[in-house]
Amino acid sequence: MSSTYGDTLKLSIFGQSHGTAIGMTLDGVPAGLPVDMDRLRRFLARRAPGQNDWSTPRKEGDEPEFLSGLLDGRTCGAPIAAMIRNKNTRSGDYEQLHDCPRPGHADLTAQVKYDGYQDVAGGGHFSGRLTAPLCIAGGMCKQWLEEMGIRIGAHIAQIAGVRDVPFDPLKPQLDKVGPVFPVLDGAAGAWMRDAIAQARSDGDSVGGIIECAVTGLPIGVGEPMFGGMEGRIAQIVYGVPAVKGVEFGAGFGVAELRGSQNNDGYAIRDGEVVTLTNNAGGILGGITNGQPLIFRAAVKPTPSIYTQQQSISIHRMEEMPLKIQGRHDPCIVPRAVPVIEAAAAIAVYDAILSRLPNYRRAY
Repeated sequence: MSSTYGDTLKLSIFGQSHGTAIGMTLDGVPAGLPVDMDRLRRFLARRAPGQNDWSTPRKEGDEPEFLSGLLDGRTCGAPIAAMIRNKNTRSGDYEQLHDCPRPGHADLTAQVKYDGYQDVAGGGHFSGRLTAPLCIAGGMCKQWLEEMGIRIGAHIAQIAGVRDVPFDPLKPQLDKVGPVFPVLDGAAGAWMRDAIAQARSDGDSVGGIIECAVTGLPIGVGEPMFGGMEGRIAQIVYGVPAVKGVEFGAGFGVAELRGSQNNDGYAIRDGEVVTLTNNAGGILGGITNGQPLIFRAAVKPTPSIYTQQQSISIHRMEEMPLKIQGRHDPCIVPRAVPVIEAAAAIAVYDAILSRLPNYRRAY
């Protein structure tokens, strides 16, 4: 099913943007794992809308309600089910979309695929709102990975051409990322916010790039070919609305290098095998090599903009202008940073469970 992800760990996302609730089920989690609800709420708050001038004014508390799977603050072996109720919706802003699809959205493709029965309000099941339950699952996986010494963090690498300082590929500066606007360089962050404000003023939007790092991974997680870590991560990251590209390590930059420049030489440090560089992004043959796993995700500009655009009337089969209503982010990138972290955490935790089902004894 398209809304289900995972091998040993099974994640399923349900709901629509303006429906009664959105939520997730997470099956395959070992029993006895603690869940810190305060930490989880703080993680969800990083993604929540309506908190600042660079996000949509739609305000949602995003308070998770757990229906099963937890008992006295720990997993009990049953599937974990949680939901978030939608409380601040204005579905009337979207009534015209059955006839006049928004450029850059899934309105037209969904109309054809589902014969017009899809929920168009807020984008329905195609909405970025569905990343909230993804963050419930990913937020818990982050906590369980940290028990094993595995940390995941991300920052805004670029918005509207303004670049942040990149992560050190061998020692990513996870603790240096800003807590409110997630960048390493505060000056670059200020320029990014100026670019977002200008796009909002123009009735337009901007996109960017998110860089994510996973540290503490042992050698040997992942499989060759179709079970490789690149494929596992890319599959779930591409499930995040607006992501249009994923690259690992040096990424597309390797096309400009010679083998002698791209290959990561080996060395011995403190009795352990390490690499001198990390162009591979911590993965070789689909399997982690013990170095930080580094990848970047390209996020397109928010397609819902207030500038008039060219569209069509599906029923009349003629061209017509479209002026979008509703509440939208002028840039989705800042709120997508924890979403990318959540996606990475789910992929990594699933891969570890697939390799070592009894990981708590193995680590």
